[in-house]
Amino acid sequence: MFSLFEKIKELCQKRGISINSLEETLGYSRNTIYSMKSKKPNAERLQEIADYFNVSTDYLLGRTDNPAIAGSDEFAQVNGQIID
Repeated sequence: MFSLFEKIKELCQKRGISINSLEETLGYSRNTIYSMKSKKPNAERLQEIADYFNVSTDYLLGRTDNPAIAGSDEFAQVNGQIID
């Protein structure tokens, strides 16, 4: 199971950006995300990161392997639901 930091690092790599670049984009001070190796972020920060990558907070926290957000078309497709 990945840690929060490892999930963020993986998402950055997939997007082709550095962690420092993500911090700048989100308006965080340098090493804010690196500090998540040992400290838990507040809910607002967690949501901002999830929104940036368009993934669920549960995915970031390692509670699910499905990055799709509940209620989204992607979530429905992954979980075999029929969309009207």
